[in-house]
Amino acid sequence: MMSSPPSASVQQDPTIADFLAKQGEADATLLPLPGDASARRYMRLEGRGRMLMQDPSDPAGFAGFVSLAQHLTELGLSAPQVYGADPDTGLALIEDFGTQTYSVQLAAGRDESMLYALAVDALLHLHHHPQAASVQVPAYDLATLLEELSIFSHWFAPTLRPDIDPEAFDAEFHDLWREPLTLSLSGPRTLVLRDFHVDNLMELSERDGVRRCGLLDFQDGVTGPAEYDLVSLLQDARRDLEPGLEQAMLERYIAAAPEAAGGADAITRRYHLLGAQRHTRIAGVFLRLHQRDGKPGYLHFLPRVLRQMQVALDAAGLTEVTAYLDQTLPGWRGAGPALAKAG
Repeated sequence: MMSSPPSASVQQDPTIADFLAKQGEADATLLPLPGDASARRYMRLEGRGRMLMQDPSDPAGFAGFVSLAQHLTELGLSAPQVYGADPDTGLALIEDFGTQTYSVQLAAGRDESMLYALAVDALLHLHHHPQAASVQVPAYDLATLLEELSIFSHWFAPTLRPDIDPEAFDAEFHDLWREPLTLSLSGPRTLVLRDFHVDNLMELSERDGVRRCGLLDFQDGVTGPAEYDLVSLLQDARRDLEPGLEQAMLERYIAAAPEAAGGADAITRRYHLLGAQRHTRIAGVFLRLHQRDGKPGYLHFLPRVLRQMQVALDAAGLTEVTAYLDQTLPGWRGAGPALAKAG
């Protein structure tokens, strides 16, 4: 996690200055961190072990971060401590976990299987905890899963076929997904962090056990199928895992999964169904980020996402969905490289 040079505009922002003064940090030097797909900003308080989080545009997400940070810590996991928060301004002073994200560690040659095993064990700890879902967050239900697929209908489909009727496509698309996604919700419900991937995980080497896995960006947490975060981790849109690692980590999870999950076949089935839904949604999200939000960098990942989508659709046995895509969006399978160049 790299820091940018101190920003004069940030330092002189009276809202930020007032908040920091109330937190006893009036003399802190702020180092802005690079942004991501959201409007949220982070600024490191140089040498203080603390960060300033700013997001006035998403009150629900802000409240979710504060609430879930405390909840995850109480469950025995590592989320940043919140030292102070002002919902009216969208400012919070939080614990700084440092710079050792999984992405940084992997780029430096850290053992991949060790890091992924730690993350899987953190998920298992969460899924075994009887209080995991005892927090006020939205439900990740059938309606939500289907609504997310509409992002594909309204952004990916028209990009490949400008003449298509997105509403008609979306209606048929939902009909094909409704029964499979109902099956994906057949397992136990737990807290789902939703963005459980290498950019949002950190190795906290001074901590023990699953607390060595630091958790970031969980404010959009929901209650839903346990396997969703496993998909986020093992079928990452940002990077390919070393051969065999996905299967090894899936087996690690299955071997220690809660009994209520129903065993290897049920877990694997839900895993592939949720993977197919996630990759389909993300294909639409990356085009939306480019076309609506002016963030073309995510198009770089589209070739991988479309490959993952095809593999997941096949693994989940969603032949009717695949046939519909082949019929209505000819060429979608190989569209990744051309779309990536558009950015």
